[in-house]
Amino acid sequence: MSIGYATNHLVRHTAEGDPEALSRFAADPKTAMVVIAGDLPVLLAGTPGSGLLPASVLERLPEHKEQVFLGTFAGQPTVATLASPEAAELFRDDPAFVVADLRSIAVQGLVRQEELGLLATAKSVLDWHSRHRFCANCGAATHSAQGGFRRDCASCGTQHFPRTDPVVIMLIEHGDKCLLGRQSRFAEKMYSCLAGFLEPGETIEDAVRRETFEEAGVRVGAVRYVASQPWPFPSSLMIGCIGEALSDEIVIDENELQDARWFSKETARLMLDGTHPDFAAPSPIAIANHLLRTWVAM
Repeated sequence: MSIGYATNHLVRHTAEGDPEALSRFAADPKTAMVVIAGDLPVLLAGTPGSGLLPASVLERLPEHKEQVFLGTFAGQPTVATLASPEAAELFRDDPAFVVADLRSIAVQGLVRQEELGLLATAKSVLDWHSRHRFCANCGAATHSAQGGFRRDCASCGTQHFPRTDPVVIMLIEHGDKCLLGRQSRFAEKMYSCLAGFLEPGETIEDAVRRETFEEAGVRVGAVRYVASQPWPFPSSLMIGCIGEALSDEIVIDENELQDARWFSKETARLMLDGTHPDFAAPSPIAIANHLLRTWVAM
């Protein structure tokens, strides 16, 4: 089973440094257009639909904000366009289009799997533009450059690049049990892997150990990497690991977790199958689901 947003067939051209690429492809009627209205992708309706719209779709918009030359997708130049949140209403009543949040698009399979990573890239970069309009060094306004993968400050000359926030997410095992936690915002019955942001100067392994101890009071020894997942909410990289607990005593940080407990493999299997009466697994699009499946199959 593919991890949501992790499949991306985009061929990036950010290293080529062509200053005219964005303006050239944005004006080309053969370019595929990805439109994000506020933070909602606009899709062509279908079974499945597509986030690759004809360039003529921009004629529907009274105006748009930043554009980014994403690269080529299936050999076709692809540009992402940021529109205002109100622009979503221009498409909602047209049966040829669907407007949905990126999580729903993945869960409901509204586009092909290989387009999810493309949409995640578009949303993350455009969101970065909307939140970084001023220079963090001197406070002056910045402008888009390098096809939309950089913002430059004309005042002090600082160049700003899109950032990705690394997050460790871990399935902690102790013998034939695994540790899962629950936050109050989770869906009913759902338990998931613990997770937390890496801190400056910290290794992935140490972040796994620190976050697990901080949230659940469990000390962790060996840590091994399993897989990663782009998580465009707004722009994180989930780094999936399995860690070995040194004890099974749990001391919950109630500011972080509502509950945490050990689950057997049989219970985890029922959770993944959706047949357990009391507990539910994370969504199949989430790397937490993949980590749990990996552990159950070991």
